[in-house]
Amino acid sequence: MTRVAAVDCGTNSIRLLVTDLDPASGLQRDVDRRMRIVRLGQDVDRTGRLAAAALDRTMAALAEYVEVIKASGADTVRMVATSATRDAENADEFVAGVRSLLGVDPEVVSGDDEAWLSFTGATRDLGATVPGPYLVVDIGGGSTEFVTGRSTPEAARSVDIGAVRLTERCFAADPPTADQVAAAVAAIDGALDQVASAVPLTETATVIGLAGSVTTVGAIHLGLTEYDAASIHHAQVPAAAVAEISDRLLAATHADRAAIPVIHPGRVDVIAAGALILRRVLERAGADGLLLSEHDILDGIAWSQLLNPR
Repeated sequence: MTRVAAVDCGTNSIRLLVTDLDPASGLQRDVDRRMRIVRLGQDVDRTGRLAAAALDRTMAALAEYVEVIKASGADTVRMVATSATRDAENADEFVAGVRSLLGVDPEVVSGDDEAWLSFTGATRDLGATVPGPYLVVDIGGGSTEFVTGRSTPEAARSVDIGAVRLTERCFAADPPTADQVAAAVAAIDGALDQVASAVPLTETATVIGLAGSVTTVGAIHLGLTEYDAASIHHAQVPAAAVAEISDRLLAATHADRAAIPVIHPGRVDVIAAGALILRRVLERAGADGLLLSEHDILDGIAWSQLLNPR
């Protein structure tokens, strides 16, 4: 097996995976998996720049990850940066900081490549009992990726609708007003119109949901009192449950949401928007529910170092 390290730096979180991979058998044996909420994309939608405090938080987390990677003896490392660093005017500051700590440049991938990595990570460990074609939906902080396919991606689209971006754009009140929710729905539906022009949303057998907003909704549905990745991975969530949870979160105050123990403190302010995005996706796809996956773009970044890097 080959030991690789993968870092995924998104709008809301930065994550690390150190894992042993065997391309011949498809076996993946994780050594270390970590996540920190750093909100790198704080106010990027409004200012067009990465905030100094957000950069500091991100570099502090990355410095911790560098020590883990060194101690693990990983053969290779790849870091991918997503929506926030695609949009920021001062992305060069971020790149320079990463290079000085990690020794390699972060790859600011396109939305389509981000979708390819998400599909690879989410589908490599699916058994034959999960019917295809698949619609993989990765709801991030700044963007959401959609990709369809069976063994490989066939169509993909990324749109600038994510839990952080939608919250900052639409939800000024706590809880959001009916007009603010309606504005958010209109923004989501407009983005889904763009997706539908490239990705056949209704022509899939299984919707697979990725990333923190989705898995948190799943954890709430499962009644977990603390986050348990093993219970969440490949659990099924009915569309009706997603709609009910979305309604509940949109009606809740920040304090109400913070009192739900399975919601990470760094997601409390944006989880209502994330749940609403998921709900509208399932309604647009005409899906009865979705399959949760703890394996996502981070796993795709790891596999890309041995398979077909994008």
